[in-house]
Amino acid sequence: MMITLDGPAGSGKSTVARRLAERLGWEYLQTGWMYRAIAWAGLQAGVDWNRPEELEKIAATNRLRWEGKRLFWENRDITPELETQRVTEVTRYAAGNPAIREILTRKQREYVRGRNCITEGRDQGTVVFPDAELKIYLDASPQERARRRWEQKRQRGETADYETLLQAMQKRDREDAARTCAPLKKADDAVVLRTDGLCVEEVVERIVAALEEVRKRRSSEEKEG
Repeated sequence: MMITLDGPAGSGKSTVARRLAERLGWEYLQTGWMYRAIAWAGLQAGVDWNRPEELEKIAATNRLRWEGKRLFWENRDITPELETQRVTEVTRYAAGNPAIREILTRKQREYVRGRNCITEGRDQGTVVFPDAELKIYLDASPQERARRRWEQKRQRGETADYETLLQAMQKRDREDAARTCAPLKKADDAVVLRTDGLCVEEVVERIVAALEEVRKRRSSEEKEG
């Protein structure tokens, strides 16, 4: 069974998905890290960002692998490096590349096969898993999302300016919504949850309740069938 979580940056997808996976005992796939990993590899290789075929060749080498919650490039655990600013700044070259999205979409579908899985990103319910049993779209105001990102950086001991983060968040929203390749948008049958003012546990409870409704509906349909 599949639950997809989509939404803009800072809406709480990763935190909620991890907690939900723990609650249900399901697998969790953080697809955004896969695009960040390709961008990271591009930085290591010194690619010309204006030549997309160079990054496509790297993605096609298929050197990404998951070990639990850690993402490896061959034998190197690159998880700690994926949320650095330098990777964030170039991730759009991977996320907006149709050839790379096709490669990583295949890997995502292979990963979830035969599993109960929670997957999060920006096109999970619309493109990657359009037949998922439950689709959630998490949203929050740009101000709330920037505040969360600022708090995350503060807890990691990083310096950050709230206004700079807010401007970057709004710019990212515009880019994600406007891109021609897998733009950020809500699936027609997604459950929308605005997370402003909600703690992680409250959001998780609402998703669990939505999952129970799906299970009841499926059980009723099976009995009628």
